[in-house]
Amino acid sequence: MTSDRLDSLTSWHADWKGLRVAVLGLSVTGFSVADTLAELGADVLVVTESADEEYARLLPVIGARLWTGALESVPADLVDFSPDVVIASPGFAPQHPVVRWALEHDIALWGDVELAWRVRDKVVRPDGTPADWLLITGTNGKTTTTRLAATMLAAGGLRAAPVGNIGTPVLDAVRDPGGFDALVVELSSHQLWYLGLQSGPDPVSPHAAVCLNLADDHLEWHGSFQAYRDAKAHVYDNTRVACVYNKADAATRAMVEDADVVEGARAVGFDLGVPGPSDLGVVDGILVDRAFLDDRRTSALELTTVAELADLGLSAPHIAANILAAAALARSLEVAPADIREALRSFRLDPHRIEVVARHRGVTWVDDSKATNPHAAASSLTAYPGAVWVVGGLLKGVDISDLVADRGSRAKAAIVIGLDRAEVVAAFSRHAPGVPVFEVDAVQTEDVMARVVELAAEIARDGDVVLLAPAAASFDQFASYADRGRRFAAAVRERIGTGAEGDDAAAADPTEGDDAG
Repeated sequence: MTSDRLDSLTSWHADWKGLRVAVLGLSVTGFSVADTLAELGADVLVVTESADEEYARLLPVIGARLWTGALESVPADLVDFSPDVVIASPGFAPQHPVVRWALEHDIALWGDVELAWRVRDKVVRPDGTPADWLLITGTNGKTTTTRLAATMLAAGGLRAAPVGNIGTPVLDAVRDPGGFDALVVELSSHQLWYLGLQSGPDPVSPHAAVCLNLADDHLEWHGSFQAYRDAKAHVYDNTRVACVYNKADAATRAMVEDADVVEGARAVGFDLGVPGPSDLGVVDGILVDRAFLDDRRTSALELTTVAELADLGLSAPHIAANILAAAALARSLEVAPADIREALRSFRLDPHRIEVVARHRGVTWVDDSKATNPHAAASSLTAYPGAVWVVGGLLKGVDISDLVADRGSRAKAAIVIGLDRAEVVAAFSRHAPGVPVFEVDAVQTEDVMARVVELAAEIARDGDVVLLAPAAASFDQFASYADRGRRFAAAVRERIGTGAEGDDAAAADPTEGDDAG
């Protein structure tokens, strides 16, 4: 396969027939890739260690082949297939044997997002152009910001879809016959690593992009913090209009300064302070835009107020920052401030994001299971200082010491769960020796949260908060962060009774918020 052939594949209407493509993985993303390529007439081989029964049944129906087996080494069937392109699902890390094999043999290596960009013109707008893309990444807050931005665009009359790492594959939206004006694409660092490999003539070029923040995460996948940072920075590559960055996070500013963007793209900052020209921020309790107006040196546009956000349960500091980031993206597509305000009035946060699951006898029980890394948990602990902190899980190679030193020292007590308990307990011993620490050594998943709640109920008193903010992944003991949160809430309700006061209080709580996006 010549590079000229691959370089020509920049449209749904290009000649994809006969292209030999190996698809790595058969989750929702892998299937969307295989389904798209089969529709285009490519020769598709899906390679995976295990396959969902339904997806495996559908592959021969769409005209794709399936190989399953161990992938500690490159399968002979894959070598014999001699793919022109390998398209990897995001879970395949750079050091995976098949990924290394593709790179060493100069086989084109794409992710699903690059394929989606290449075929984005399947359905176009009335003017003949495909949907604009808005890209969102960050260690935390991605999902909430993606949902916020899509809600704001819809309130402004645009057909918009939140896609990508949020759950709906970008390829599903690209192929939707109804079409969209804009796609709000949440990108993980894994997806961005693959985007960093692009070498064709038409790379992903978003209308606007944002990296919300940067902290240690996924180091076991990337191998180092620098590699993780470099992957995140690709979100700004080839941005056309607005590179939105967090003024409170110097790493995101540096990414924008180093980015290779389209001439005319400008930097737009956000934080909770008073904004300068070309920024969004807060002045006297009012969230304002000083970036997307003609007279930005002497004027500002009101978006909403802190008081309104408090009434909506959206006033936690990290949620207000997410709102400003989303508003910057929406304003880059000329959504009116009044529409942004209206969008916020109907917006509701997802479960497991600083969700108050119950209030009983003066104790507030909070599920922030989505706090899957220290940066996210720090936001939770800022909202609830002095809480009985339920912490631990699978740390993914991240050191929790700084979080314990900075925030954990103010906890009333720590209840430690998970596979990596020893590291967490050691961190408290070194950095917060005055905080009582209790370990939950239950082996069975169904026993963990019952024991957590039992311990917390013995510790907490009137006015206290019990906060599940694990700062770690869930897969050591639970199916997902959502499963962890549901089991926590169920254990709370089991102990205090389903009719306990305030079980439905989460919807109105002013500190309800998001953590790791």
